[in-house]
Amino acid sequence: MSNGAKIAIGGVVVAAVLIPFIGFWWALVVLIGVPTAGYLLLDPSQRRRIRRIRRKEMGR
Repeated sequence: MSNGAKIAIGGVVVAAVLIPFIGFWWALVVLIGVPTAGYLLLDPSQRRRIRRIRRKEMGR
């Protein structure tokens, strides 16, 4: 199983757990906002490295 699939499954599990406690829209904000905030906290050089790695994996 690829890392992307593991992350997607983890996201679905987190959403299923959060929805009863905080509601659908807040769970959606958490699921989208946390990874986005993590990406934005990276240095520009780290972001370039992530983009380069993703492109290499797409070309496989």
